[in-house]
Amino acid sequence: MHEILVNDRRVLIISIMVLGLGVWLTGRIPTLRKFNVPAAVTGGLICSVAMALVRWLLQVEIVFSADLRNLLLLVFFSTIGLSAKAKLLLNGGKTLVVLLVLAVIFLFVQNACGVFVAGLFGVHPAFGLMGGSVSFAGGHGTAISYGDAFATRFDLKGTMEVGIACATMGLVAGGIVGGPLSERLIRIHRLAGDRGAVSYSPGAEDSGKSVPVTMDGMILAIFLITLCLGIGEIFGFWLKKFGMTVPSFLPALFAGILITNGIDLLRLPVSDSQVNSVSLVSDVSLQIFLSISLMSMQLWTIANSLLPLTVLMLLQTFAITFFAARLIFRIMGKDYDAAVISAGFVGLGLGATPVAIANMNALTKKYGASPKAFLVVPLVGAFFIDIVNNGIVIPVFLGLPFFK
Repeated sequence: MHEILVNDRRVLIISIMVLGLGVWLTGRIPTLRKFNVPAAVTGGLICSVAMALVRWLLQVEIVFSADLRNLLLLVFFSTIGLSAKAKLLLNGGKTLVVLLVLAVIFLFVQNACGVFVAGLFGVHPAFGLMGGSVSFAGGHGTAISYGDAFATRFDLKGTMEVGIACATMGLVAGGIVGGPLSERLIRIHRLAGDRGAVSYSPGAEDSGKSVPVTMDGMILAIFLITLCLGIGEIFGFWLKKFGMTVPSFLPALFAGILITNGIDLLRLPVSDSQVNSVSLVSDVSLQIFLSISLMSMQLWTIANSLLPLTVLMLLQTFAITFFAARLIFRIMGKDYDAAVISAGFVGLGLGATPVAIANMNALTKKYGASPKAFLVVPLVGAFFIDIVNNGIVIPVFLGLPFFK
């Protein structure tokens, strides 16, 4: 098998072309618009299928560098932090706690589904955890980490590959299922957002008034984001020194929160152009990140386990859809914010926080802003879930008798 490594410059070019393909298809296929499928998901999935065909027909494996994708993830969460005002954070208190409790409950449901499917096909329950919160809620990084650990601890082969496959399928499913579910909830209950309100992380076109993105505003936005990355790297270094391992984007997120609230505390002037510049960088970085993530999927890794993975994916998708529609939507208040939160929850539970935000972005661009959803979902997904999942939920399951 001949391997071709695509460097960051070419990855950027290809990802933009893939994103453009998704935008073009979304504009011409009503079903994609109706179900709010993100353009990056559409284009990226088509690209990943093409890469699998190239590998199969030509015996050539194309590997995309992940450095740019990782940087864009840090940039995106820096912009989320820069949009997080202390007043909004305080206003989300009760909703944040309730959503976190529900999310933790679902982590146990997710692992139970994974262990059930593992038992159904007669494989070690560790594969069930890899098909549970390790990969779906945890994502690719957690899947790789636990895959190696399980392979050593239980003398198993293929745990990492299963985890990567589940995380990959979850990324796709989270982007496809979340929109249609909330679209249905919105239509059935005749809900709509406030089109005059400013979203938690609004795009330049969503701010409710026409304000140009100027060069000065963009330069300041880039400066602030760079500052977030620098401070975040220092935070991450010191956390590791104290034995605390956190996802790389979390320090950048909290650096953004400190900076934006420090600006408010010092009462420094911030123009609408500067705010919209940060928002525009946020939108662009998110879409390109998703495009790179989806087009980098290695679909052939799931070929030998297609049947159990299909059963697992169907069960996990049904579980989170039922949970979001019957519990999340109802407990969150059965209003428009609850519907948008439900879309974010599906993207978060099956895929990743950026997928959740992409789902919510697609809905709010169509029906109106939901500041509450853009406040609580990123905080739950970016910080609390990782801590609870790795510190409580997974260790609890590993302590069960059938894992010993």
